[in-house]
Amino acid sequence: QVQLVESGGGLVQPGGSLRLSCVASGNIDSINTVGWYRQAPGEQRDRVAMLTRETNAHYADFVKGRFTISRENAKVYLQMNDLKAEETAVYYCHADGLIQGVSQFESWGRGTQVTVSS
Repeated sequence: QVQLVESGGGLVQPGGSLRLSCVASGNIDSINTVGWYRQAPGEQRDRVAMLTRETNAHYADFVKGRFTISRENAKVYLQMNDLKAEETAVYYCHADGLIQGVSQFESWGRGTQVTVSS
């Protein structure tokens, strides 16, 4: 239905910045929301940011003022500034929506590793 591929992860020092991207393909017209999640080893997968079709953005409290989610056509970005060591995790792109306005679906990318370390 919808395929998602993330890129842009890597090693960054504490206080540094990184921009992640997610390319969506398939039936992108069926997408209602897109978002970014992250999961550290042994921990739960947490939602970091989301964006609706109307371009309304929502952020987790712990990233407000530092992260920005945006979309350009079929690409979704997550600009991350002032990164902290605790934010080392695999970051996943996510999308959900309705197929033909009836059947709900959700899609996940395979993730991109972000390591914040000196």
